[in-house]
Amino acid sequence: MHDEVSSKIHSLSWDKIHQELDKAGYVKLPPLLNPEQCQEFMRLYEQEGLYRSTINMSRYRFGEGEYKYFDSPLPSLLQVLRTSFYPELAKAANRWLVLLGKEAFYPDTLSAFLEVCHKKGQNRPTPLILKYVEGGYNCLHQDLYGDVFFPFQVLITLSKRGEDYTGGESILVEQRPRAQSRGHVITLEQGEALIFPASHRPVEGKRGYYKNTVRHGVSTLFSGTRYGMGIIFHDAK
Repeated sequence: MHDEVSSKIHSLSWDKIHQELDKAGYVKLPPLLNPEQCQEFMRLYEQEGLYRSTINMSRYRFGEGEYKYFDSPLPSLLQVLRTSFYPELAKAANRWLVLLGKEAFYPDTLSAFLEVCHKKGQNRPTPLILKYVEGGYNCLHQDLYGDVFFPFQVLITLSKRGEDYTGGESILVEQRPRAQSRGHVITLEQGEALIFPASHRPVEGKRGYYKNTVRHGVSTLFSGTRYGMGIIFHDAK
C-alpha cells in the first residue's frame, strides 16, 4: 500500500505541476491518501510515544488548536510521502534559486538534504499532525526552524470536509512589494494535498524576478474536528 502512494506521487503530471508552481506559487493535488490511510494517521494522534513535542497554539498566540511534531523514526507511510515528494520539489527549488540570481543548492535526494541540515545543527524532524475543533484557526506564519530550509512544504487534509467539519480552509497570503497583499483560499477534500511555499516565491517583473513573501494559515472552523498533516522537508534546531 505504501508503494501505491509512492507510485501516485511519481505518476503525477509533474510538468504541469512545475508550470503551476512557477505561475501561482502553489498547486492543489488530487487525493493521494484513501479514507483508510487518513483514518490511520488520525488514530496516531493519541499515540504520544510517536511525538517529540506537542504545541498548544493558544499558549503561544499562534491560533486555537494543537499540533504535534513526529519523532524519529517517522511512521513508514509518512516517510514514504516525504521521500517521494522531495526529488521533484528539489528541481523546483533549484529553479527558483536560479530565477532569483542564485546558484542551485538542493541535492537530489531527501537523505542528502537532511545531511546538510544536520551539519547545521538541525536534527529534529519537522513533519507534524494538526488538530482543530470548532472555533479553531491557525494564524499566518512560516515554518522555517533554522538557517537551512526547504522552500516548499505539503499539507494533506485527513478529515472529510462537510461531514467531519465545516470551515477550516487553507489560506496563503502573498506580501507584494509596494502593493497590497494578495490572499488565496484553498479548499481541500479528504486525502488531497497542497504544495505551497515555505517562505517566498519568485515573481517576474519588468526588471527580472523578485521575491513575494508568503505566509500560510487556516481559517476558523465553524463546526466539527479537522485533522491535517504537514510535510516539512528540513529538520529543526
